[in-house]
This record gives sequence, structure tokens and C-alpha cells, in this order.
Amino acid sequence: MTALSLSGVVLPDGQHQQLWIRDGRISFDPVPGAETVFEGGYVLPGLVDAHCHVGIGPQGPVELDEAAEQAETDRDAGTLLIRDCGAPVDTRPLQERDDLPRIIRAGRHLARPKRYIRHLGNELEDPAQLPAAVAEQAEFGDGWVKLVGDWIDRSVGDLAPLWPDDVLAEAIEVAHRKGARVTAHVFGESALPGLINAGIDCIEHGTGLTDDTIELMAARGTALVPTLINVENFPSFAAAATKYPDYAAHMTDLYQRADRTVAKAVEAGVPVYAGTDAGGGIEHGRLVDELLALHRVGMSAEQAVGAASWAARDWLGWGGVRHGAVADLVCYETDPRKDLEALRAPARIILRGRVVR
Repeated sequence: MTALSLSGVVLPDGQHQQLWIRDGRISFDPVPGAETVFEGGYVLPGLVDAHCHVGIGPQGPVELDEAAEQAETDRDAGTLLIRDCGAPVDTRPLQERDDLPRIIRAGRHLARPKRYIRHLGNELEDPAQLPAAVAEQAEFGDGWVKLVGDWIDRSVGDLAPLWPDDVLAEAIEVAHRKGARVTAHVFGESALPGLINAGIDCIEHGTGLTDDTIELMAARGTALVPTLINVENFPSFAAAATKYPDYAAHMTDLYQRADRTVAKAVEAGVPVYAGTDAGGGIEHGRLVDELLALHRVGMSAEQAVGAASWAARDWLGWGGVRHGAVADLVCYETDPRKDLEALRAPARIILRGRVVR
């Protein structure tokens, strides 16, 4: 592997540094004969999409070659680390490819019959099966398990929780014993107290957060990945639910207050990270759109970049720019802290110590 050299203002520290890359790792010590591949701009730890679905398309599960194309699209936009928040296909072969982003797999969604999108999750007939199913997915995944926390219950015509609180507490304890963290899809209000009190590690979407559950998340350090660009689809979900007027009205209300809900979470100190929910109804490669949305609701530009770079990498256990760290870097000619749009034009992308763009 060719040794590389680059220099620029390294974020988040903001100091101009010379970096070398040898054997896929960052070095602060000079490497003789290294090829210079970038100088004079801004160097960031590779971007992170903390809620992404490699392996899901608009019609459901996709073949592995299409999943690889999805990952390539994310990579070419600067996303070098993906937390794959549930996938119906086994993407482990993609993890073996040096040219694709690193993927942290959460296994398959755990849901109930007719309580999630068809063909995407493992459907459990009895809620009491959840702890055993969580144990299985914890073994299969890469340190994360994905639950469907709420979904429309057609018998009541609105969003409702899928799991009893005692079952959630047992299931999350099982995951933690196995060294895995747990996250959950949640749109509405009623599932959140049980999930947070059970010790869940992250909430996806979280549009139903209230002042009380925000306070509880902040106190517990529970993370939030709001996927604001997916929330833009709520009006279409409501319009399609003509048989369920209560659900339609609820989704409309959640949409209308989503920005303020996420703003309150940011203000309260809830750890918030950037995720697109790409796959299905959201195209891959749209991470910058999510950062603009986070900035719109009150994050500073620097916070928003961190939510998709150094802060997110620390949260997921990958770290940033330091001696000996993996050489996953994205470089820009201008400062993205001053203009998030700069993130749309990476000047250099380095993955596993190799220039991929």
C-alpha cells in the first residue's frame, strides 16, 4: 500500500497539521517517500450516516449488487461509516470490500405481525419472544439491535407500542449483557417512556418526544437520530391513510411540530446524530441535506458537521484524526463550518488509507 501525505486544517481541533498515512493508519510521524494527495484545505474524519439501510430499495429488499451500489453512492458523498439500522439482506460480504464504507450492521428489524413494512423485519407472534430474538440479532449484528417501537395498530387506528414495558426491559438487558446496544424506530409519544426507562441506547426519529421524555433522555444520555429528511414524508403517509383518520391526523401533527421537537432535544443536551434513513423512500447520498435540516432546527454548523463526523464516530467507537487511527478521511477546499454546502464537494476521499476519489 502506497504511503500518503496530506496537510490542512484538521477538524474539530482547527489546527493546521501535516498527516501521513501508512498501512491504512494515520501517522503524525513523517513517512519518507509518501505521495502528497492533498494540501491547503480542511481535513475531517470520514462522514457518518448513523441511520442508513444498505439493502433496502423502494420495493423492499434488494440484491447484493444493488446494495453495493447504494454503499458506493454514500461513499462518493463522503460517508465512510454507516450504521445500517436494520436490513433484510445479509450485507456481510460488503464489509469485506476495501472500496466500500465501513458498515456497522444492526441485523434485522424486530417487529410484530402486520406492525411494520412487509418483508423487512423478523415478525414475532408473541411479544415474550423478544428477548430471545434480541439475543439472536445481537450475535448476528455488529453491536446494535433494531426494534420497531411503534407502528400503526389497525385495531385502534393509530400509532401504538409493540412491546410491553417488562419485556423491553428484559430484552435490552439481554442485549447489553451481550455487548450490544439497542435502538428503536419510534414516531409517536406512547412508546417512548417504556423504551427510555428500559435503558434503550438510541431513539430513531423521535417525533413524539415531549418535554418529559426529552428530559429523561438527556438525564440518561440516550441518543437521538431524528432523520429529519424522512420526516418530510409524513404528509404523504397521512394522505395515504384515508381509512385511519386518527393516524392521519396524528402523523400530520407530528410533522408540524417536528422541528421544534428536535430543537428542544438539542437545547436539552440530548446527544443528536445525523442519519438519513436512506433506503426505501430516501435516496442514498443525502447526508448533507440532513445536516442542513439539523442546522435549521438550531444546531450550529459546527455541531451539525460533528453530528455526522467526529462526534458520531466517537459515539460509534471509531474515533477521529489521531496517531494510529484508521485513515478514513474526507477533505474539502473550504471550511464546512462556515458553509455546510461545502460538504457536497469533497476534494479528496481516503478510505482505509487508499484514495477512492
